[in-house]
Amino acid sequence: MSVRNSVVDPRPAGPGRPRAGEDRSLGARRRTQADRSARTRNALLESAARGISRHGYANLVLDQVARDAGYTRGALYHQFADKEDLALSVVAWADETWRAEVGRRLDRERDPALALIELARGHAVLCRRDVARVAIALRLEFGAREHPVGREVKRVTDSLITRCARLIRAGRKAGSIPPGPPARAVALALVGAVEGAVIELAGQAPHDELLAARAAAGVLGLERVPDDAHEGRSHTTTQEV
Repeated sequence: MSVRNSVVDPRPAGPGRPRAGEDRSLGARRRTQADRSARTRNALLESAARGISRHGYANLVLDQVARDAGYTRGALYHQFADKEDLALSVVAWADETWRAEVGRRLDRERDPALALIELARGHAVLCRRDVARVAIALRLEFGAREHPVGREVKRVTDSLITRCARLIRAGRKAGSIPPGPPARAVALALVGAVEGAVIELAGQAPHDELLAARAAAGVLGLERVPDDAHEGRSHTTTQEV
């Protein structure tokens, strides 16, 4: 055995210095505590997201959020300072979820038109979980009111609109999206059309996904949902708009 690979700490274990085995055990306990805290936080966030989606921010009851998640009110306040802090965290969590589950569908499409159709489909599928309706519920509730939660929802929405407008401009340049009104105006209409379709078609899978895609195609000025948008998915034939 190499001496360099068997270095031994000469300092004895003492009251302020745990032995090697004790040190590893302490690290394991800390990791377990961190994992448990993360699980608690995620459960509370999902419960709060469900509550906001169903009842709105004003009617969100923190005791009920904690109970639905299987925790106490004290556990909730250990994670979040107050109702506003919880709602801001829910907006961030919902945005991260959307990016992970819908945003990745956009990233794998090279054609901007197909990417926007995938956005519509992915959003419809995600919204089958009522926790995904947080941004819509909060945007409707706060509107133009000046409030930290409303500002954060607006920031997240503006980011989505900017991304869609960029794809629309790229699609027009590539020829897959026809010319038309300003890209940002089309992006606003696209997001509004998709969200409206998903809201009205709640509980009507798989029609929600198909009709959200048709709504997006119509706003983009496409004559039909592109064939490639169906490859490997539940709908395999070209759909007229």
